[in-house]
Amino acid sequence: MNYQSTRDSSLKISSAEAIVSGISKDGGLFVPECIPAFKDGELKAMEGMSYPERAEAVFSKFLTDFTKDELRNCVKNAYASGSFETENVMELKTLSGTEHILELWHGPTCAFKDMALQILPHLLTTSVRKTGVEKKVCILVATSGDTGKAALEGFKDAPGTEILVFYPENGVSAMQKLQMITQEGSNVGVCAIKGNFDDAQTGVKKIFTDHEIAKKLSENGVMFSSANSINWGRLAPQIVYYVSSYVQLVKDGKIKMGDDINICVPTGNFGNILAAYYAKMMGIPVKKLICASNSNNVLTDFLRTGVYDRNRKFYTTVSPSMDILISSNLERLLYHLSGGDDKYISELYSSLSATGRFEVRADILEKLHELFYADFCTEEETLSAISDTKNRYDYTTDTHTAVAVGVYNKYASSTGDSTPCVIASTASPYKFPAAVLKALGDNNNYADEFEMAEALNKVSGLNIPKALSELKKKTPRFTQSVEKSEMLPAVYQMLGVK
Repeated sequence: MNYQSTRDSSLKISSAEAIVSGISKDGGLFVPECIPAFKDGELKAMEGMSYPERAEAVFSKFLTDFTKDELRNCVKNAYASGSFETENVMELKTLSGTEHILELWHGPTCAFKDMALQILPHLLTTSVRKTGVEKKVCILVATSGDTGKAALEGFKDAPGTEILVFYPENGVSAMQKLQMITQEGSNVGVCAIKGNFDDAQTGVKKIFTDHEIAKKLSENGVMFSSANSINWGRLAPQIVYYVSSYVQLVKDGKIKMGDDINICVPTGNFGNILAAYYAKMMGIPVKKLICASNSNNVLTDFLRTGVYDRNRKFYTTVSPSMDILISSNLERLLYHLSGGDDKYISELYSSLSATGRFEVRADILEKLHELFYADFCTEEETLSAISDTKNRYDYTTDTHTAVAVGVYNKYASSTGDSTPCVIASTASPYKFPAAVLKALGDNNNYADEFEMAEALNKVSGLNIPKALSELKKKTPRFTQSVEKSEMLPAVYQMLGVK
């Protein structure tokens, strides 16, 4: 299985090379040259497998230059080493006959990003060995909250790596910020920027693709790679939990093999729902991909109209990990739907860079309508979804999962579709206790996030994750904040490059 750039189909590299590179030098993203399909009986065989075994089966389709032992070691170190608080790694909770919550936040940072970022360091270090790279690999990350901490935790003290994370100063929750600025590890660096996530992401991508910067780092024995979902090694693990959730529903008797499901995903950077699309293309019978946005509803408008326009008001919401107006992974989907037309994709993204907008062809819009349903939740609707879900099912969601639940309810109401739906639950409610408590009618003034967590524990009955409760004892290490134009000097400073 080779990988090619969305902006240059003639470029063909191995999966190991794609994982080390992170992003193509032309600014494009790496995609598999074809999407592998499950053979007869393969999904049935997965019923008797553990999550790590299912992961290995999926990876074997995409990472064909890895040996069986290499894949097994990566999977074992990520999912079978006690990093997750649940033996199953992910959990499926049934709310009703049609609603199944896919809990993806039982890892060390209490967010779905752990599902990929616990294994990415192992995939990357294995890829470095396979490709003969001798430089130190610097993982450069822009985060809207969860990716940063999950990447820091995954890469801390990983041999031969440095990891640098930029986050929007006022665009993450207090708990997310505390997780990052107290991060342990000798090879980690964290810096706030005076701007939003899109500013951070644009700055990181600009640094990534600057050949002069790459040359200077190379002279200092360093090269860049990415832990954002622009890196295929980050996206591939996300396919696994949609495959696994389908197989688990069959095993649990909730559906029969071959039955359709819908998948509803709270979406910002489009990586998580793109992984669901890949699962569908591999043969998981997905009837509809339901794209749930918050007030930053650029994707809702695009999937409805075919016009992507980031020239709009940016909202800071109670679901900050979705506060994004430039959804990077959409480029991969459009590449596939255009039939691999790299010139067309380059034109679209040149237009986005120059004008902040593009419009896709009619044939692509038709395909988008076949694949996706899109809607969004306002702040009020998000909080109402938390309250309604608690009242109806005695189940407490975080603010991002609530967006997905709210949009799913709109979909079910407007279409009458009773197909079972897997709703991706992307974070523990304890990462956003202030908003969740407000939604549940608790307007008390608490001294800090930890008092809020105690209050939420009493209301929800959920155990406070150890990873969050222990933050109270930690001292902040990283307090630097820079203008978005000063990100490169900050990178050089953190790496000790003059």
